[in-house]
Amino acid sequence: MNIDNTQSQMRKGVLEFCILSIIKQGEAYPSDIIEKMKEAKLDILEGTLYPLLTRLKNAELLTYRWVESSSGPPRKYFSMTEKGEAFYLDLENTWNELANAVHKLTLPHSIQ
Repeated sequence: MNIDNTQSQMRKGVLEFCILSIIKQGEAYPSDIIEKMKEAKLDILEGTLYPLLTRLKNAELLTYRWVESSSGPPRKYFSMTEKGEAFYLDLENTWNELANAVHKLTLPHSIQ
């Protein structure tokens, strides 16, 4: 078994939730999302982020607006829709249930 592959699959499973968590905090530009993910030690490539943002937008969970930039082309800033907020709450509940279950199962036997 390859530990790198297993770790990669675990990270992929939480990417959507993490990205939505960042956008939920306020309108976000893709490079800002990448930076926040890196700060949290969850590196993500543009080639992974942009298709995911497009999929979330097409599912009507995100919307965006163009902002003119003095240093180049206009920038696309993403924000969450009302549907996205509801979806996020469902994900958050699922995450909390999953994290609690994993925590309980991985505690040393004597502590449970």
